[in-house]
Amino acid sequence: MEIVTFNVNGLRAILKKDFMGWFKERNSDILCLQEIKVNREQLEGEILNPEGYYTYWNSGERKGYSGVITFSKEKPLETQFGMGIERFDKEGRLIRTKYKDFTLFNVYFPNGKSSDERLKFKLDYYDAFLEHCESLHEKGEEIIITGDLNTAHKEIDLANPEANEKFSGFLPIEREWVSKFISKGYIDTFRHFHPEPEEYTWWTYRFNARKRNIGWRLDYFFVTEGLMERVKDSIILKEVYGSDHAPILLEIE
Repeated sequence: MEIVTFNVNGLRAILKKDFMGWFKERNSDILCLQEIKVNREQLEGEILNPEGYYTYWNSGERKGYSGVITFSKEKPLETQFGMGIERFDKEGRLIRTKYKDFTLFNVYFPNGKSSDERLKFKLDYYDAFLEHCESLHEKGEEIIITGDLNTAHKEIDLANPEANEKFSGFLPIEREWVSKFISKGYIDTFRHFHPEPEEYTWWTYRFNARKRNIGWRLDYFFVTEGLMERVKDSIILKEVYGSDHAPILLEIE
């Protein structure tokens, strides 16, 4: 089975770049989108109900901001929008879909660059999310977490680590949380299969950064240890354009 995640940085914009053609050709079992920046009511056409998929939207209260969608060929047993914490849920950042063998989180984690308050919000979100995952895992659920984490974990995960160590996205406190998350048994699948390559998932639109591969790895697939033996690979689809992010793929039995 193939699960793909993609921060589209504006669904309306990427729909003008033959996104639906790519969607159909890819034909993934599950497709998770982040940062859609639109409400369902603002769109029309097949994106609303693509043939062969169940579709779940979670848009934030603020227009033109945040938002996630999960497209699934199999109907989930359960669906949850947010974590049940109003402060976080009003931004439309999370969809949980539960299946027979695993629970999937599609998450657009906050960005902490704009202010100290937003950095605190991001770190609080991280802590609440880990607590939420742990509560489910303790009940026996195996979990897949995907989306834009908005943090590069280690120096290998961005092109210029020294120049960015004082900026949100690569602050020690953010990176420490990712290490803590992994220490709880959530495996970074891309790094498991690809321990060395300097591959990234996000590039600024400036400075011809993508062509020069001056980027950051901000998008992830994590799985709990009980699922890892079924994971066959995790790949960055860097040939796919349309956003400042590249999609990533998880292949799992």
